[in-house]
Amino acid sequence: MNLIIDVGNSYVKLAVYKKTELIDKVIVLLADVVGVVRTLTKKYKGVNRAIISSVGRLAEKDVEAISKCIDLTILNSETNLPFKNLYKTPKTLGVDRIALVCGSIRQFSDKNVLIIDAGTCVTYDFINSDNEYLGGAISPGIRIRYKALNNLTANLPLLESEMPNGIIGRSTDESIHSGVMYGILNEIDGVIELYKQKYSDLTVILTGGDAKFLSKQLKSSIFANPNFLLEGLNFILQFNSSE
Repeated sequence: MNLIIDVGNSYVKLAVYKKTELIDKVIVLLADVVGVVRTLTKKYKGVNRAIISSVGRLAEKDVEAISKCIDLTILNSETNLPFKNLYKTPKTLGVDRIALVCGSIRQFSDKNVLIIDAGTCVTYDFINSDNEYLGGAISPGIRIRYKALNNLTANLPLLESEMPNGIIGRSTDESIHSGVMYGILNEIDGVIELYKQKYSDLTVILTGGDAKFLSKQLKSSIFANPNFLLEGLNFILQFNSSE
């Protein structure tokens, strides 16, 4: 059994997999990670290896504490991966994006795949049918857009995410909601359309914290999977353990 640890910008997701089956999943604060790892390894006696993906600030002492509990793989640019990385700066490619690409290979091998991760940022990652990773894009996520309007202007309020009833905002709040929501929806649909113009057989995957919300609003046909990054990390661990 595998323990997956995904350290994000805001929270940490931990998941237990039995081969490819998700057994358990918890979301915790950064400060609670070590304690939760200890709890999960005691609860699931068959868990004997783990992988950690960290885009947040997990302290070195916490990584050392986790490695004492379980055989730990730390995902980085040197990790053996099941795809050819053609990114010009491979060492700067985020481990979260690496995991997403691996998830696409596990589920959609030998296909042209665009992976869209809608979280703090919206990342776009493309891997072709030859299992070559070409790159993608990074854009502000929903919350960043709301916060930017508040932080970088004198009078605009900070609002909670909300889908407006229509495109025309009839108040300042409605105008902000319209600008943020229709802006990000049209961006995502537009990016998908640009890729489809070049790759007519494109498979599109939407994941991340805002995936469920956005999938209901997008015009494009997509596969929505909130656990896609976790599945990718599990696949990387299996890929390296089988050698």
